[in-house]
Amino acid sequence: MNHHASLSAPPRRTRRIVLLGLAILGLASAVFVVRRPLMMAAPMCMAGRWHGCFDTFNGVVLITLVALPLAALVVWALAHRRRAAGVASAWRMSLAEVGMVHGTVPFLWMTMMPGAGPGTAPRRVSLVPLRDLVTMGSGGIVGNLLIFAALGFFAPMRFAALASVPRVLALGAGCSVLVETAQYVLWLDRVSSVDDVLVNATGAVLAALASRRWWRTTEEAPSDQPRPAPAPAG
Repeated sequence: MNHHASLSAPPRRTRRIVLLGLAILGLASAVFVVRRPLMMAAPMCMAGRWHGCFDTFNGVVLITLVALPLAALVVWALAHRRRAAGVASAWRMSLAEVGMVHGTVPFLWMTMMPGAGPGTAPRRVSLVPLRDLVTMGSGGIVGNLLIFAALGFFAPMRFAALASVPRVLALGAGCSVLVETAQYVLWLDRVSSVDDVLVNATGAVLAALASRRWWRTTEEAPSDQPRPAPAPAG
């Protein structure tokens, strides 16, 4: 019996429980801080009305938080199915896939919300780096950092090909360029700014660095395939 492995298992499990508890505490604290704006959108969202819920930042954030239990259920279902098929790292893969979607789609939705004059206001493009950064404000900077943070955090955990800082930077910048281009093409009365691309990509990289210890390595790539059944004894 490996006594070292048996002794190291409880501290590792305790560390995971502590980290999960801290994450829940942080989320609860954030919800408490923004509880009033969220409650303003609650009646509209509960009534299923588009205006006042799905077309506002508060409403989208509220729906995202309410959908967290459903996202957790999807993670559990995917992991259970993969474990039954003998797939290694089933929980990490499932969490990464759901996390990328649940943590990115709401922010993309908010970035594609039109301004006051969609289709009528002049299209605006800002290609001078750092010129718009000083006018964003702390809220704008934090929001731009978060747009692709979930993608940067979870993508290297799911895909070995993205497990490097330059590739995550390229992924964040590429996705941001697509968003800024879509804003311009769809004439949403929003500024397509190079500073948005820079901050979005920075947020993806910072989030990726936070998850670096769980990145998937190339050596783990073959483990996605189901494990072969053991040969019958002769």
